[in-house]
Amino acid sequence: MKIGVVGTGYVGLVVGACLAETGNAVVCVDKDARKVDALRRGEIPIYEPGLSEMIPRNVAEERLSFTTDLQGAVRASEILFVAVGTPQDEDGSADMTHVLAVAEGIARAMNGWKIVVTKSTVPVGTAARVREVIAGLTTHPFAVVSNPEFLKEGAAVDDFLKPDRVVIGTDDPKVEAVMRELYEPFVRTGHPILVMDHASAELSKYAANAMLATRISFMNEIANLCDKVGADVRNVRLGIGTDSRIGASFLFPGVGYGGSCFPKDVKALRRIGEDAGCGLRVVEAVDETNQAQKSVLVPRVEKHLGGLGGKVIALWGLAFKPRTDDMREAPALAIVDALLAKGAKVRAYDPKAMGVAREVLGDRVTLCTRSYDALEGADALVLVTEWNEFREPDFERMKSLMRRPAVFDGRNVYNPQHMRELGFHYEGIGRR
Repeated sequence: MKIGVVGTGYVGLVVGACLAETGNAVVCVDKDARKVDALRRGEIPIYEPGLSEMIPRNVAEERLSFTTDLQGAVRASEILFVAVGTPQDEDGSADMTHVLAVAEGIARAMNGWKIVVTKSTVPVGTAARVREVIAGLTTHPFAVVSNPEFLKEGAAVDDFLKPDRVVIGTDDPKVEAVMRELYEPFVRTGHPILVMDHASAELSKYAANAMLATRISFMNEIANLCDKVGADVRNVRLGIGTDSRIGASFLFPGVGYGGSCFPKDVKALRRIGEDAGCGLRVVEAVDETNQAQKSVLVPRVEKHLGGLGGKVIALWGLAFKPRTDDMREAPALAIVDALLAKGAKVRAYDPKAMGVAREVLGDRVTLCTRSYDALEGADALVLVTEWNEFREPDFERMKSLMRRPAVFDGRNVYNPQHMRELGFHYEGIGRR
């Protein structure tokens, strides 16, 4: 099939590369000429495992191309995916400016029947708005499909190639047949293609992210309770996660969730509920709990050190999760702000996010090229992101570099008893 993908962020690049991988002719469009030129040279602007191999291969095979020419891409394509950003607006809702602008651009360039697929995370009613915009600018026939993405950063390529499910919002049997054909190579193991109305498809994405965020915030509150009553959250997690009705996923406590999806989508869902006159109290609590959780460790560090003025604090991990360089809404940002506000000096390291960190943090912190460099003269280490390389460090080397051997483990990576036997002051999240 001939496919156009508008937007070359996380979603657009993954969609384009994976659809090209199965033999489709895909052209990805972006208005940023420098970004397009870099992609043509095989330079990937984000860290996402698998993309750096998949994109150059498909470009070389002439199945994947990049352009700034939206009109040309529209005219050459049968199916057009809209994968531009829907950033959080001031009132918490999703900003639809970019999506509707793309719809307008597609309409003005149309030269025949097209299927326009909204892949961006969009609120209920977007399909109708997109249809209205296009219909007002063209007489060519077209169809609008709601096709939310369920990709995890750090595993997005695998998630697209082997999805748990594919959700398609359409009421047109002809369009359904085309979309089923497009996705058939990815569901050969039996995972379902779910066809439903537009509103249900659009809401499914928000509901899925809110449910996962709810599990995280719930477990964080249980971990905080464990700290108060002397329980160990690891045991509690096992006690509930082995219940088949609950399961073990997303029950690991920590310093809160971040990224481009959960924070924005939870807030957007709150706003959708408010606009519909249906307050979502659980979703509101999830959001507020997460914001509070990002600040739980700093007071503990301050208490242990007897104040933070002039103290040197090492941070391991800046990305919001492992296997990505994304720092949007990362808990590390809130921790850095709180430490600096109390007069601490921060030395930080992340395996993949250092380039992003330089742009976001500037010279407010010392960014180190190696993990152990961050520990030199440190009064405490705060572990924020559970990268694999942090799981089995040289503890004796850590002690020799640090001014005080204190570890505040924001992801419960280490065994508390073992750390104390090694001579560290150790505090985790809900660990006895």
